[in-house]
Amino acid sequence: MIRGFYNAAAGMIAQQRKQELLSNNIANANTPGFKADAASLRSFPNMLLQQMNSTGFGPSRAGQTVGMLSTGVYLQETIPDFKQGDIKETGVKTDLALLQGNVPVDAATGKPGALFFVVNVNGEERLTRNGHFTVDADGRLTTADGHTVLNTAGSPITVRSQNFTVTREGRVLENGRDAGQIDIAFVDNPNRLVKEGNGLFRSEDAVVTAAGNANISYSLSQGFVERSTVDVEQTMADMMNAYRTFEANQRVLQSYDRSMEKMVNEVGRIG
Repeated sequence: MIRGFYNAAAGMIAQQRKQELLSNNIANANTPGFKADAASLRSFPNMLLQQMNSTGFGPSRAGQTVGMLSTGVYLQETIPDFKQGDIKETGVKTDLALLQGNVPVDAATGKPGALFFVVNVNGEERLTRNGHFTVDADGRLTTADGHTVLNTAGSPITVRSQNFTVTREGRVLENGRDAGQIDIAFVDNPNRLVKEGNGLFRSEDAVVTAAGNANISYSLSQGFVERSTVDVEQTMADMMNAYRTFEANQRVLQSYDRSMEKMVNEVGRIG
């Protein structure tokens, strides 16, 4: 019975974490470039039960296999959905949408890699799909959080005003002046990226610059942003299912609690 307490509690914790993940997806449904997370639930290793001895009548049944016992479930990992989001027109010149073309397929996963903008966060490079940029007081092209967008040389892109043009290849032009080439990073297995929040990812592996790479094709659309990959209707349905599953585990836990209370207070009572 004690094992039942643990199994029901593990199910409740897993569904609570899944609910938090889905709630975060809903909260970022309108965040440009946001990649929705999917929950991966796994069961703990099963236990094989065997009868060790027998005190009953008849032949001994010691060593007889009773069967498998489940030990609960847990949320193993969260996996972002790196598919291309829909493109939305904003008309704002600092907004850039990154459209992914043909990219190499990762040999380990059999899935295509992904492309990202490269930004500077406290002196370190980070990756993002959020192309909702702005120009700061120093004329640098930055994210909404103030992180500078980098060129292929690893330096900030500086413009004198918002009256600039970005070519489909990512070249920034202002009144005939070349302000630099926006760096686009290619990651062969995006599932290995570490999600840091605010649309930022950290790569623990070397990334490849896609600009000028004959094996990678992409295009930038100025005045557009990539929408999130959150399916609001499906996410709401998943939240309801997670809530119902949480309630089912809660009722199981309450049933075990009542049975334990009865066993302690009534079983074996001397009349």
